[in-house]
Amino acid sequence: MSSKVVTHHQARWAEFLSEFHFSITYRPGCLATLLGALSCQDNIYPERGEDLISISLMNFQQLIKQDEVQPSRYFAVKVDSFSNLIDSIQKALWQDYQYRSTLQELVKGKSVQDYSLYSSFQLLLFKDWVVFPNDPTIQLSILQKRHDSPLAGHLGQEKTLKLVKRDFHWSGMTQFIKYYVSLCQQCSRNQNIHHKKFGYLKPLPIPNDTWICLSMDFITQLPLSISFDSILVIVDRFSKMTVFIPMVSSITSLDLAHLFIKNIFSKHCY
Repeated sequence: MSSKVVTHHQARWAEFLSEFHFSITYRPGCLATLLGALSCQDNIYPERGEDLISISLMNFQQLIKQDEVQPSRYFAVKVDSFSNLIDSIQKALWQDYQYRSTLQELVKGKSVQDYSLYSSFQLLLFKDWVVFPNDPTIQLSILQKRHDSPLAGHLGQEKTLKLVKRDFHWSGMTQFIKYYVSLCQQCSRNQNIHHKKFGYLKPLPIPNDTWICLSMDFITQLPLSISFDSILVIVDRFSKMTVFIPMVSSITSLDLAHLFIKNIFSKHCY
């Protein structure tokens, strides 16, 4: 009996789960009517808007003490404040020519369609989304919190886009997020494979005689020579005999058949 080979990722989870004592009971599929119910409900996710900024700036220790329990294990957690990010957004918005005029109108008390001013933090809102300036450094800082962070969980392109869209907006956001996630090495290593396993490569069988099995290819975009600019290459797979036939790149399938009959079939095939 051979032992099953596991990956490093599976080995780490196996070591972690070995600390728990549980039993696995078979449950018929007809009874699993609520399979993945929590992951399919959008109403359990936090709403976009005020919760992000207000909760992020609270004292993290006070949040934990509201419902503190004695943990069985301790982990090191790093919590970043959004105050520096908000200051960077404010400065960059006034330097961005695309939103400078809109900010000036809103500060004067005038109304601008689809735009408003977040009075508490002086942030520009577009239909309740926080507007980000065209500054890659600020945009990357949000993706690091909403994708790279352990709390975010390295979600895929669509889920990361949905998570960022919940509170933020900037020009070209969809393309920027998809490109960023496509370059993530951890996502590439841990992504699931949804297709069947590829089959094994098999070489073509060796023919029993000459001119039974042929291969052909085209050499195109050559300098003109007696009105020809391409070459049709036909190779006999048994003897490796090669025939070079001059042709033009505008040849049709009917002309190709005539060339084959004239140069190959009439001389070698029987």
